[in-house]
Amino acid sequence: MLVIKKLSASLALLIFMLITGNCALAQPVTAPGSYYSSFDGVKIHYEVKGDGFPVILVHGFSGTGEGWKKGKLYNDLLTNGYKVIILDQRGNGLSDKPHDDAGYANDAEAKDIMGLATSLGLKRYDIVGYSRGSIITSRVFVLDKRIQKAVMGGMGDAYTNPEWPRRVHAYKALMGDTSFHDVDGMINYIHSNPFDELALAYQQKWQPSTSKQELAKVKIPVLLIDGTEDHDNGDEVALHKLIPGSKLVHVPGDHNSASRTPEFSKAVMAFLK
Repeated sequence: MLVIKKLSASLALLIFMLITGNCALAQPVTAPGSYYSSFDGVKIHYEVKGDGFPVILVHGFSGTGEGWKKGKLYNDLLTNGYKVIILDQRGNGLSDKPHDDAGYANDAEAKDIMGLATSLGLKRYDIVGYSRGSIITSRVFVLDKRIQKAVMGGMGDAYTNPEWPRRVHAYKALMGDTSFHDVDGMINYIHSNPFDELALAYQQKWQPSTSKQELAKVKIPVLLIDGTEDHDNGDEVALHKLIPGSKLVHVPGDHNSASRTPEFSKAVMAFLK
């Protein structure tokens, strides 16, 4: 009788845990707040929602994965049956923030995304980046054959130059040099928020470029999408010419607003179908 009572109590506890979500078996491994250990042990924070074809969204400089939820695209992807994956790139948000060169050199950020895709068991996936996220997206679709389609938002051809002056100036300004006024707006924004400025400086120092020769070999469909008032990152028409078969779309807005417009989401959704 004592054994039966113990079993009944255990069963009742198990049922309670399952109902309330306190049982490890009842917790999805991709619940909000998940982490995975990247190639060098850096912990990357990510979130997965939905059950369809996977799309990884890559945020811009000093952003987080949560930023995608402020625009229309995130919900439109979910509504249309996609599996949506957002992450905080290393040095940002809830992910680890290395303070050394090794933490960002040699395509570390692209490796984080490819490693996350592997940890989630993705055999194929689409990828959408905006601003600096497009720079990292470019590295991913050059390096990872699992990419089906790619979207680069808010980006022109400037990043193909390894010595892009704006990148160099941003790095030096974040390290304390006050002589580069072309990045004053960015630096003032960084200083007025509780960012890890050293981590951001390393991101600028080791921001990757993708060569014109690499882009010329791209065989997957690529969408370039820029705001009509966006003049931040070089010439999008020139970038369009560098990527064979790419599509270029303009939507209303400047660099800071275009990605949140309904037109941006509509163009991305039409491209991914």
